[in-house]
Amino acid sequence: MKKLFQTIDADRLELAPFHLIGKEWMLITAGTLESWNTMTASWGGLGVLWNRHVAWCVIRPTRHTYTFVEQSDLFTLSFFDARHRKALEFCGSHSGREVDKAAETGLEPVEPEPGVVTFRQTRLALVCRKIYFDDLDPSRFLDPAIESLYPQHDYHRLYIGEVRSVLQADDAL
Repeated sequence: MKKLFQTIDADRLELAPFHLIGKEWMLITAGTLESWNTMTASWGGLGVLWNRHVAWCVIRPTRHTYTFVEQSDLFTLSFFDARHRKALEFCGSHSGREVDKAAETGLEPVEPEPGVVTFRQTRLALVCRKIYFDDLDPSRFLDPAIESLYPQHDYHRLYIGEVRSVLQADDAL
């Protein structure tokens, strides 16, 4: 079988993270090929913390993916070409508790290493190992307008993951 991804050095990534995450979106995925879930996210970031390459994302505890990230040491942040926008829209508006996201979107889950799920159509995936989490505390919001983003008081859990590897598609799929 043809190799889908090549591993690249995180230091060589040239990205526009505000555009990549905030405009193009990403899928946060955890689990194994036998049992996984994914969700679309447009909040997160990349950087260096504790002398490590890290990625951070936030997940509301009401999301199905939350359980998978809680139960796993690893998660992926996967990025796609614009032609997969409808799939990302679907994954952000439907729960994996109720639908098979792969069947509905045509995204094909793959496991490039044990316990790591991304998708055949991914152009770039960050494989992250959880190294920190914390629950957002509304008493610490310095800008009161932030509270308006939580009408249900379902405050996100922040996950910081050490970027273990960066997978780039071997070719355009």
